[in-house]
Amino acid sequence: MQIKSTSGHDVNLNVIPLNITSLKAACSQCNLRELCLPFGLTEKEIARLDRMVASRRRLKRGQHLYRAGDPFEAIYAIKTGFFKTDVLLEDGRDQVTGFQMAGEILGMDGISAEAHTCNAVALEDSEVCVIPFLQLEGLSREIEALQHHFHKVMSREIVRDHGVMMLLGTMRAEERLAAFLLNLSQRFTTRGYSPQEFHLRMTREEIGSYLGLKLETVSRAFSRFQEEGFISVQQKHIRILDIAPLKQLLAHSSA
Repeated sequence: MQIKSTSGHDVNLNVIPLNITSLKAACSQCNLRELCLPFGLTEKEIARLDRMVASRRRLKRGQHLYRAGDPFEAIYAIKTGFFKTDVLLEDGRDQVTGFQMAGEILGMDGISAEAHTCNAVALEDSEVCVIPFLQLEGLSREIEALQHHFHKVMSREIVRDHGVMMLLGTMRAEERLAAFLLNLSQRFTTRGYSPQEFHLRMTREEIGSYLGLKLETVSRAFSRFQEEGFISVQQKHIRILDIAPLKQLLAHSSA
């Protein structure tokens, strides 16, 4: 079977040559496999996944992985780097809808309409594994654990969307920023990084767009957290000095 890629070239989804020994993105060799793949797959099943990963794609900071309206062909597992997704509003503004990091999946917005509904932009030099969706569907029908895992990934996206709706609908500015920082801390912890110290790949304006806050409001909230001794901020470098007050802010918002 052949389909058109976003560049207009034919892509063969049935025969994709792959040299596992030379392809560092192979699932069997990837240090993110526990985040991307279900537990308990056999070596034979993982080898089939290796053959399904068509290619890797490297992007420079600011480059689009895909744009709203592009035909849906594949989903993308982030191997390295950081992305944002956004949509263009009627008034011409970009609304950030999410931030994605290594071990997470991009592209599922295109499944229902067979076209992407948002833009995906690299916030730093990044690399993704390209997984043709038609092949993933076929393999999921044969490997029950893979199908179940993919359903869990989609469910996680739905839960995340609901969380953002709650964030924007019920929380004050400082509570929203606390939730954002705690969420990043948890996600970095899952990947084996420090939960207290990390570098923000996004700008404060992008954070504000995601949280539904003006840039000035985001800056004031950061300043207040620093004055209170909750965090230390040096440009985009964040160090959480006292996590308890941030959690208390969220507990107060849900009370």
